[in-house]
Amino acid sequence: MSSSKNNFHPLKNLNKDIPASIVVFLVAMPLCLGIALASGAPLFSGLIAGIVGGIVVGALSGSPLGVSGPAAGLAVIVLTAIQDLGSFEVFLVAVILAGVIQIIMGFARGGIIAYYFPSSVIIGMLAGIGIVIAVKQIPHAFGYDRDYEGDVSFLQPDGENTFSELVNMLDFISPGALIITAIALAILLLWERDFMKNKRIFQLIPGPLVAVIAGIFLNIVFSSMPQFALRADQLVNVPLADSIDSFFGNFTFPDFAALANLQIYITAIVIAVVASLETLLCVEAADKLDPYKRVTPTNRELKAQGIGNIVSGLIGGLPITQVIVRSSTNVQSGGKTKASAIIHGFLLIATVVLIPTILNLIPLATLAAILFVVGYKLAKPSLFKKMYREGKGQFIPFIATIIGIVFTDLLIGLGIGLVISIIFILYNNFQIPYLMRDEDMKDKKKIKIVLSQEVTFLNKASILQTLNRIPDNSEVEIDATNTFYMHQDVLEIIEDFKVNARERNIHLTLTNLYLHKDVNPPFHMLISFDGDGNGHEKESEVEVIDPKKV
Repeated sequence: MSSSKNNFHPLKNLNKDIPASIVVFLVAMPLCLGIALASGAPLFSGLIAGIVGGIVVGALSGSPLGVSGPAAGLAVIVLTAIQDLGSFEVFLVAVILAGVIQIIMGFARGGIIAYYFPSSVIIGMLAGIGIVIAVKQIPHAFGYDRDYEGDVSFLQPDGENTFSELVNMLDFISPGALIITAIALAILLLWERDFMKNKRIFQLIPGPLVAVIAGIFLNIVFSSMPQFALRADQLVNVPLADSIDSFFGNFTFPDFAALANLQIYITAIVIAVVASLETLLCVEAADKLDPYKRVTPTNRELKAQGIGNIVSGLIGGLPITQVIVRSSTNVQSGGKTKASAIIHGFLLIATVVLIPTILNLIPLATLAAILFVVGYKLAKPSLFKKMYREGKGQFIPFIATIIGIVFTDLLIGLGIGLVISIIFILYNNFQIPYLMRDEDMKDKKKIKIVLSQEVTFLNKASILQTLNRIPDNSEVEIDATNTFYMHQDVLEIIEDFKVNARERNIHLTLTNLYLHKDVNPPFHMLISFDGDGNGHEKESEVEVIDPKKV
């Protein structure tokens, strides 16, 4: 066990984690700014959330590959809350209280919630987000940047939607942005080739970094060519900090006088619940993407997120969750331990303080190319084929989740997928409460019904219909040996059939019907009713041994 832990020690995997952290940083920077813009909060609050999510949450979390920061799913909640509470300073108090609630949820073992989502829904979430990432980046690739970077909802704040935006961009195509996108994509695809991956130098230098450097170079070259020059809104826009003092001058502090306002607590509960749900679902998804199949301790994750939100709220940051776009980028970029998330947080600090002017030369078109690749890897055609081969019980909830996410948003899409999965579970429970074997004998039919491990009230109709269809003069055995739970309603149906069997000249054997724990009496005799063809029955008893005492 210790050797396994050493294999994943953060300091022993920096050759993987540092390149991955650079890619995550490049993706996270515009997302932090875009989500802050959509939230109606200061731009710097998004960067603070990204820094705290990387360093504080990254250090405390047990998630090896998850990356935390401001989430697009909370943007509308934040925007509404700031307006309702009257100021950003008052809103920060709600963020702190939300963090306290999350810590309490962690100690109350609330992390188990994520395990109730079927794998088909989680995989559908990843594929849906992959499609959304790719489609949402198409306008940025063409140079149309009206919608903020990081929006993952179908309905946009500007009144447009994901697909109407694709039509609008045709009137605003920027040749310079298209060229930069094409060259960045070519570099990224080249870096994916085996002959590049096998060379040591290309393993150390991430392709996205090369693509970003090429984008900056082309942006500078195009600036002297009016037909190709990029506008300011087509570039990353980091708030400039001329010095350390001006950097800290961007921090905002909460107004604790607002603690007397009841609305603060309502907002805090909403943020805590939504942020925790997004985090737990992202944890589940990131664990599925992890090539080493490690399992994140979810209760610890809630505590880490809670502490992160307290810190973020205290210094003027947006609410934090673990975020699927950054986490999946980390996985796809070869990250191996949580060091990549922590380093990406330090990179955010360093670049904002030291080189914000250089960051503001990065074209959004280059970042679009990077996210195209991430989106494709999350929603590969081979994934759809794999889910289809697993049967409609897996494929339909998977597709429903994707459609829900693409045409609504993350949480609603997950809700749709979960409802469809539950419908399939109920349907399967209705259809398969037992295994029935049917044999023809000389003058009668022999039927054996083997009940499953759990027989609930949902199985009543199916069992009743099956028993009613059994022909007269048959030999029937109902075997409950494997059954651990049987609802009382089902037991009554079987006992009613026992009475009815005498009238229909059915030779009925009930095997271990009362052995399961939730039916009284817990240990009963095996009862066999033998019809002699003339309507006379005799009852024989055979002792049943308590399996727990064997």
